[in-house]
Amino acid sequence: MKNNHTGLFIIGIIMGGGLMFALLGFLQIADISLSRQTVTATPEPNNLPHLIALDPTSVHQKATQTPAAPIVVTEPGLTPVQIAVSATATPLILRNGQQPEIIGYSVEGRPLHVYAFGTGEHERMIVAGIHGGDEWNTVTLANQLIGYLDENPGVIPDDVKIYILASLNPDGEARAHNKYGRLNHNGVDLNRNFPVNWQMDWDRSGCWNYLPTSGGTGPGSEAETQALMNFIDSHSLQALISYHSAALGIFPGGLPWDENARRLAQSIAEVSSYRFPPIDTGCTYSGTLADYAVSTGIAAVDLELTNHFDTDFEQNSNVLDVLLNFVP
Repeated sequence: MKNNHTGLFIIGIIMGGGLMFALLGFLQIADISLSRQTVTATPEPNNLPHLIALDPTSVHQKATQTPAAPIVVTEPGLTPVQIAVSATATPLILRNGQQPEIIGYSVEGRPLHVYAFGTGEHERMIVAGIHGGDEWNTVTLANQLIGYLDENPGVIPDDVKIYILASLNPDGEARAHNKYGRLNHNGVDLNRNFPVNWQMDWDRSGCWNYLPTSGGTGPGSEAETQALMNFIDSHSLQALISYHSAALGIFPGGLPWDENARRLAQSIAEVSSYRFPPIDTGCTYSGTLADYAVSTGIAAVDLELTNHFDTDFEQNSNVLDVLLNFVP
């Protein structure tokens, strides 16, 4: 019996040792597997956002478009920024077959189209897209208003004629629908390039300050500015709206505000949600289209849409009615 107990004891030791070795082997395999899982990282997505200004290939080119040469925006002490450019859309097709007047060309040679509606002697004007793709919804709104007037010519008083320039900055609008589309091909803010109260540079406190820019090499230095000035000077405009986005309200032209421009702003505020007086951020405005227009005797305002995406068409059809019937 003693020998049997001893044999069983030895067998137990052997079986226990085997189980222990098996358990240790399993734990080692599990540890190796976990280690491999830890070392093998999840692949990063290849579509992470990147800055358009640093990678021109990120600007989508339509099949029918011919890419233009990239521009370079520079400022002392800063690295030059290349921005790819693409062509803009063709003119709208209207029911009456009307073709827009080409009043000039952008720096890159894109035409500046002006549509005219009505036959009266009292002239009005709408200008949009002065800040290109950064305020692309103003271009869309202007095109909506063109379509609306084409479909509803009866809303225009018999003694009124209205002109609509949907995109003053087609180079910027073609470049990108964000802040990189704000400036013209020369890196100039066109709404600071007009020759009234012009400044090459300004205090950026409270102002748009997301990219290097200037008011141009001199007052009215840009091709787009010159084309619009020539158009204004060759017509007898009485009232003008310069559309922008977003959210600050309605800014009458003039320093101080011109009385007729102030009346136009107040009339627009009464039929819309746009603020007047506008929000004061402390920004100093120089070389604006509205100030230039006022200097020529036009009641002019800068009108800011609600945001950078919507056109607010319904209330801007009311604004259009105010503009058409405004008496300076």
